[in-house]
Amino acid sequence: MKKRVILFCSLFLVLAFSTAFAAKDTVVIGLQGPITGAWAYEGQMAKQSCEIAADLINKKGGILGGKKIVLKVVDDAGEPKSGALAAQKLVTQKDVVAVVSTYGSSVCEPASNIYEKFKKVNIGYGVTAVRLTQRNLKYFFRTCGRDDSQGKFFADYVPKKFGAKNIAIMHDNTAFGKGLAEDTKAALAPMVKAGKLKIVYYDAITPGEKDFRVPLTTLREAKPDVWYFTGYFAEAALLVSQARDIGITCPFVGGNAAINDEFVKIAGLKVAKGCYMTNEPLPGDLPYPMAKEFLAAYKNKFGNIPSSPWPIYAADALNVIAYAVDKSGTTDPAKLAAYLRDKVNGAPGITGPIGFTAQGDREGVPFYLYTVDASGKIVISK
Repeated sequence: MKKRVILFCSLFLVLAFSTAFAAKDTVVIGLQGPITGAWAYEGQMAKQSCEIAADLINKKGGILGGKKIVLKVVDDAGEPKSGALAAQKLVTQKDVVAVVSTYGSSVCEPASNIYEKFKKVNIGYGVTAVRLTQRNLKYFFRTCGRDDSQGKFFADYVPKKFGAKNIAIMHDNTAFGKGLAEDTKAALAPMVKAGKLKIVYYDAITPGEKDFRVPLTTLREAKPDVWYFTGYFAEAALLVSQARDIGITCPFVGGNAAINDEFVKIAGLKVAKGCYMTNEPLPGDLPYPMAKEFLAAYKNKFGNIPSSPWPIYAADALNVIAYAVDKSGTTDPAKLAAYLRDKVNGAPGITGPIGFTAQGDREGVPFYLYTVDASGKIVISK
């Protein structure tokens, strides 16, 4: 019995020592995202992208003199309530120094409130609603662009490209979808006031539904020259398919959550071909050396590169957290947040140099008009 007690104590000491050593030898970064649910396609790519980013950092010697990045993933299923619960899980884990969080503005908003309350740096990667950085939060940042920039891009470029006078705008009442629709409407307002164009349709669909023929019939009667949908890819694919079935032939333009490889798969190539999307640069169009290295590593491990920008913004959120921890020499949340806001200016990133405004917004995010070509590939529109 005495020997068993001694053996048990010895094992306990070994485990305790190993845990303490591991804690000292690693830097843990959380990832909150939709690993399951309607947006799981995006969440899985974000998880894989963060794994690649961490691997590349670790292979180059890690940070803080050799510490390795460890990724801790929590699923929020793309739901606001689950988003708050996921954040709650991560803030209770004291070894998590900061969080990459999340895809979907409506999910991010309650989660970021939790992170703020518990003083945990969190960087959103697929959260574009303008209001997220208008709440004077100390610990919230984002590596992606904002809806108002995308709305302005649509207003400046799309009507001119298609010679459009009558514009239809459809959203899904989510924080992202409604926000982008409102910002686009505001950006078009000067042209509407000047009589250069009309917004002939402005309404919402209910996400998760499968039959959209009633709102689409109303849209058809409005006779738009261009139809802009500011919701997500699952609904976008069904909307375009059903729209073509009832005779809506005008160009379809999605916002930057509407089109990815899954959209093409759901809609089918015949329907998806010729659809457009306003978006930040897709991964394959990034010219930076860091992007080439990242995409080669991603393709080598997973077979192909991500088909949307959001997973890359997730990887860059991890990259900039690691950069700030390494350069500042601290994991103290207040000091880390201050360093990100005040000192990070042109930090190396897969999506280009990274810097933040005083509000926590990413600086200098460009937009392009993309289209689905005859082979199903998403390419920059000429």
